[in-house]
Amino acid sequence: MPVFLETARLALRPFTADDADRLFDLDGDPAVMRYLSGGEPTSRETVRTRVLPRVLHDHPCTGTRGYWAAEEQETGAFVGWFEFRPVADDIAAVVELGYRLKASAWGQGYATEGARALVDKGFAELGVSLVTANTMAVNTRSRRVMEKAGLTLLRSYAGDWPVAVEGSEHGEVEYALARSDWAERRAAAGDLKP
Repeated sequence: MPVFLETARLALRPFTADDADRLFDLDGDPAVMRYLSGGEPTSRETVRTRVLPRVLHDHPCTGTRGYWAAEEQETGAFVGWFEFRPVADDIAAVVELGYRLKASAWGQGYATEGARALVDKGFAELGVSLVTANTMAVNTRSRRVMEKAGLTLLRSYAGDWPVAVEGSEHGEVEYALARSDWAERRAAAGDLKP
């Protein structure tokens, strides 16, 4: 598959059906799933029937997928995925940013690197007006990535968790970045005209 986006260290490419085992391994790590399912691994059946169709879905409004397999440029090793998915299938204006990386890739700046590149591409090339992202309030690592990618805290809210996850009692947070704010920051840094 052709590469969708390259950064200094990562290549983001569309998923294929052959990625099912990679997704199963990623979602099978209790540390990776801590803030999603309380550490409960995702079954192979769920990967096949729910996860894989979601990551293979094409969004007509952007002409792209909403999820991207992330691989190290140097080694080709799978490190996880990034989400940059239109909230409404037929409107590119608002997208949700997300990421899920293997524990072995944590602490290396990959999440910030990929998130920043997607935000820039979305505003510069895909017609995006607003990027949003959500996480549990206690997920400080994910919140820090959102902040480093330029998003700011929009609100805190009570999440609707079907199964209680440790920390869910503290609620969730939503971050956002508007294209106008992104352009102003880029212009101030000398990178882009507003």
